Amino acid sequence: MKILDDIRVLDLSHVWYGPWCTMMLADMGAEVIRVEPPWGAIDRLAEGALFGGASYTFHHLNLNKKDITLNLKDPEGVGIFMELVKKADVVVQNFSPGAMERLGLGYDVLRGLNPGIIYAALSGFGQYGPYSERKSYAMIAEAMSGHTMMTGERADPEGPPLEMAQAYGDLGPGTMAAMAILGAIRYRDRTGVGQMIDVAQYDCMVAYNTAITGYTLSGLLPLELQKKYPMGRGVGGLYEAKDGGWIRIAAFGPRFLDLLNRHYGLEMVEKEFIGERVKEMTRDEAVEHFVGMGLPCAPVFHVDETVADPHLAARGMFVELEHPLAGTVKVPNFPIKFSETPGEVRSAAPVLGAHSKELLMGVLGMSEERFVELVRAGVTSQA
Repeated sequence: MKILDDIRVLDLSHVWYGPWCTMMLADMGAEVIRVEPPWGAIDRLAEGALFGGASYTFHHLNLNKKDITLNLKDPEGVGIFMELVKKADVVVQNFSPGAMERLGLGYDVLRGLNPGIIYAALSGFGQYGPYSERKSYAMIAEAMSGHTMMTGERADPEGPPLEMAQAYGDLGPGTMAAMAILGAIRYRDRTGVGQMIDVAQYDCMVAYNTAITGYTLSGLLPLELQKKYPMGRGVGGLYEAKDGGWIRIAAFGPRFLDLLNRHYGLEMVEKEFIGERVKEMTRDEAVEHFVGMGLPCAPVFHVDETVADPHLAARGMFVELEHPLAGTVKVPNFPIKFSETPGEVRSAAPVLGAHSKELLMGVLGMSEERFVELVRAGVTSQA
């Protein structure tokens, strides 16, 4: 049994934001049906390397999903989607505001077909407000919510803004969207009533920025606040070892400082002293040394070392899946451990149209002859 194994999700999303949201639902057992145009969605054929006809991010963000193709610019494609809505629990889309309405598939229309439908509209700036029609990606939300400026200041107070390494402006809001959908499912199960969920990247990234409350309380920007009210002493930071590797120590506050002072027989350990000690050791020796003292310390890994880490292997954090075109794909498993209803990654990202025939005939009861007609007409396709 899986937590969401009685939930069907129609996934019209693309790129990172929506697919991350729906993949978490799929990992918890939901039947997530990715709906793409017959020629493929933009994230399947992103720039850069392709593996089995899809980008590596597509392989990462679309695990456990089924795939159906529908041309939603064709009235027959729209009609088929409407029939699927009648048999679904959730619709997720991250088109620009107004796009679904122009297709004749806005929330009011879908609610009329299925009063219990949960309709999650994911966008950059939300469905209303002065910026609602602006185009957006993760880095736009990161920039406007303060994260890009703060990341740069942390690296160099005198330097330029610095973008985050991954699209956390997609992944964070996508996680919030999944949480909101779970809440809406709970409400629907109690009342029988669905609802629309309006998720904006900008809103979510503002909610993640704790420095905003620091500013509203003090009137000071983060660096100004830090200078005026220094945090507790500590020797936390990044340190380079003699072999060129790096470690991260998170030793803040009196408890950890006392450990270091006693170990080295000093009245007060300074960061420069720790840096000199680290330079006398290899990265792994330094980690063993400080972890052995009871300090929070870790090696700074690149992705190859992360994948090979025995701790992650012991926790089952990677699975190998067979993809019909890309071959064996090793991907992260669902990260949360439920005692009774474990989530898991069960299948690789789907090939374009892999489940079109199965779903149209199995869910909607369409005849094979009718399916063939729709393929010939370009309304759908099959792998």
